Amino acid sequence: MNGSNPPGTLLPLLAADKEVIAFFAEVADLDATDPASHELEDGVRLASGARLEQFARAGSGDAYCFVGEGGEERPVVYVSLDGEAGPLAVGLPELVRLCLVPPWWRDAPGRTPAQLRAVADEYRADLPDLDHRRDHATRALGLDPAELPSEATALDRLVNLSRGPMAAACRVIGHEGDPLDPLFAPALSPA
Repeated sequence: MNGSNPPGTLLPLLAADKEVIAFFAEVADLDATDPASHELEDGVRLASGARLEQFARAGSGDAYCFVGEGGEERPVVYVSLDGEAGPLAVGLPELVRLCLVPPWWRDAPGRTPAQLRAVADEYRADLPDLDHRRDHATRALGLDPAELPSEATALDRLVNLSRGPMAAACRVIGHEGDPLDPLFAPALSPA
């Protein structure tokens, strides 16, 4: 991020700015407009006992959650209704970059570099104005599109988070008391 937004100001933009909502809710499948309308299933919690706070949802009902106490600088975990969970970013600014660059990141687990390229190409074929929409949302957030990471860099960060100490700190327990499966298998290789 280029520092144009003071800390703690991205979440309101994700919920109020029309261009940002159009990209994040419709393209990146991250809807922060009414997080209170969807809550985590009873019993879903972090193994560490730290707070798990939902702040956005996907169209499927999957949850984007902050870990621990604090503001937008907290780690972000994705909790899937399919029984998977894992860290996506260290802070909302990093999650925003992830969703802006490869908004198709949910389709990445277990794919080879060639398969990842095919997923990206298919996504772009379905959304021919993807770059235009991304650039408008990026600017509406006060960011410079030229400063966004590459797709490979963003996906590599997901791999590193899924293998590092953040994965252990963000381990999610399901409503039945069993740990949820990792969101990203260690075999994920960025394009």
